[in-house]
Amino acid sequence: MIKKQKVIERAIDVLKIEAQSILQLIEKIDSNFSRAVDLISKSKGRVIITGIGKSGLIGRKIVATLTSTGTPALFLHPVEGIHGDLGIVTKEDILLAISNSGETSELMPIINSVRHIGAPIISFTGDKSSTLARTSDIVIDVSVEKEACPFGLAPTSSSTAALAIGDALAIVLIDEKQFKEKDFYKFHPGGNLGTRLKETVGDAMIVGKQIPKVLAGTSAIKAIQEINSKNVGFVLITDKKNKLLGIFTDGDMRRMISKGISFEGKIINEMMTKNPKTIDENVSLAQTMELMQKEEITSYAVVNEKKELKGYIHLHDILGRGGSVNISLTQ
Repeated sequence: MIKKQKVIERAIDVLKIEAQSILQLIEKIDSNFSRAVDLISKSKGRVIITGIGKSGLIGRKIVATLTSTGTPALFLHPVEGIHGDLGIVTKEDILLAISNSGETSELMPIINSVRHIGAPIISFTGDKSSTLARTSDIVIDVSVEKEACPFGLAPTSSSTAALAIGDALAIVLIDEKQFKEKDFYKFHPGGNLGTRLKETVGDAMIVGKQIPKVLAGTSAIKAIQEINSKNVGFVLITDKKNKLLGIFTDGDMRRMISKGISFEGKIINEMMTKNPKTIDENVSLAQTMELMQKEEITSYAVVNEKKELKGYIHLHDILGRGGSVNISLTQ
């Protein structure tokens, strides 16, 4: 039992050390990071990442993240590089070299050759005074106070820090390049999310009796009961021909209650919001997610060209998770 407890305590200690190493990186995010983002976002070439050992493994993962989120990248093994693979590097590319010590001997021939090619060099290093740092155009400080390894030898905290900075770089580039959900699908045609995003609203929307709706002229009290019954946070109001007229949300209800407005004797038409956000059933789920992000909503009423209500679509339905949350289709 004592041994088991020590094992647990040791594992927790490792996680704390590595977590602290990542948190300490926050203070090191400076103009060098923004310069790197600017350089990569404007580049007409690729990000060529190199490193050896654990740094190489981290580099491969960063390459995978960049390429899947719209930034062309590839990995160059330092040894293979000096034996011919350097031919893939052009002056349009950017070299990103990873070395905690900044003195990795296998990297130096690569750095010197890339210098002659004319490509800019970014480095992730734990030593800003190292040879790698001095020969780089942009230096990203990924230094850590200590490794989680008890001997301070095996790259643990340092490799985690480099990986975290790589993720930060990739995600910031998503914003900089205005990479969208539909673009994500292009690079993930075989994945579950990619397949899902290829479908249309009509494939995922909620229809029939599950739609929270009432007819125009329905009492406000009965409309609120419909919200509670369907438990999706809103009710849609239609005429007798099923044409969508408006929406009333639980958010609307709370705001009215806070203002002391009574629902007694009132019909829902008096309280609904006209012209709610709608979408056509033929729109792709990828585009729907993009629109949701842009308009800061999580659901749409689905209508046809005659504004007849067909159903509704929620973000959860797109992701295939089911469930619902309180939402508002109005702005």
